[in-house]
Amino acid sequence: MGKGTSYEAKTPDAAGRIAYSAQENATWAALHARQSDAVAAAACPEYLHGLTLLDLPAERIPQIPEINRVLQRETGWAVEPVPALIPFGRFFELLASRRFPAATFIRRPEEMDYLQEPDIFHEIYGHTPMLTHPAFAAFTEHYGKLGLAAGDKERITLARLYWFTVEFGLVQAPGEAPKIYGGGILSSIGETQYALHDPRAERRPFDLLEALRTPYRIDILQPRYFVLETLEQLYALTQMDLMAQVREARAQGLLPKPYAEDAAPGSRPQAGHMGQADVH
Repeated sequence: MGKGTSYEAKTPDAAGRIAYSAQENATWAALHARQSDAVAAAACPEYLHGLTLLDLPAERIPQIPEINRVLQRETGWAVEPVPALIPFGRFFELLASRRFPAATFIRRPEEMDYLQEPDIFHEIYGHTPMLTHPAFAAFTEHYGKLGLAAGDKERITLARLYWFTVEFGLVQAPGEAPKIYGGGILSSIGETQYALHDPRAERRPFDLLEALRTPYRIDILQPRYFVLETLEQLYALTQMDLMAQVREARAQGLLPKPYAEDAAPGSRPQAGHMGQADVH
């Protein structure tokens, strides 16, 4: 499965709260400050609206019950505290029941820019604002149900869909500049700038079959992004036979890798639990 972790998740008390240290809260504050400046012009309006609804504290790590009050009200979702790395089956089970897995530790100060494991800043700041949006929330739930019923090989193909949407998705309305909705970008200062402005970043119109066939690496700045015209395209995916497309993608095989085999690891946190299997 995934690689090991040097972090240990924190266990919430009976009220669902976690006692974070002053250093841990200071790390959150530093990450929050620099990323809030970056996403203001880079994130899609739906993410920024969710960020406003959540009203994440700037000076400390938010408590999960605080997040859940907003998510439950808006879309019926909730954050579920989990260990740093979880099995595929558990991941899909949680999404299928409208629970988003979030590891409860935060990165060490010496790993502010690059982290193998998905921490609470990535999960809360990167992902939960989008879960206030109905189309995104419905797609994520549907994705979990598909994964729960899929076989191991089908799950590997499904992982690419999650990677190129929930983690590293862009959206661009006609006549407007591209914006970010993927949590793997929005929780990374380096990739937020790279995805929109670096000439090496390839942005392609979203094509389901192509996304399902495109290899990726978890430890580099992404060489390729898929761009929706509207987030409603995600909801449209829930109305089609996605598993038929998964089977077709598997029949056609992988496309050429859009990265060099010897590409150096990038300066961003690894994206979420869908990256932990190190699948390509």
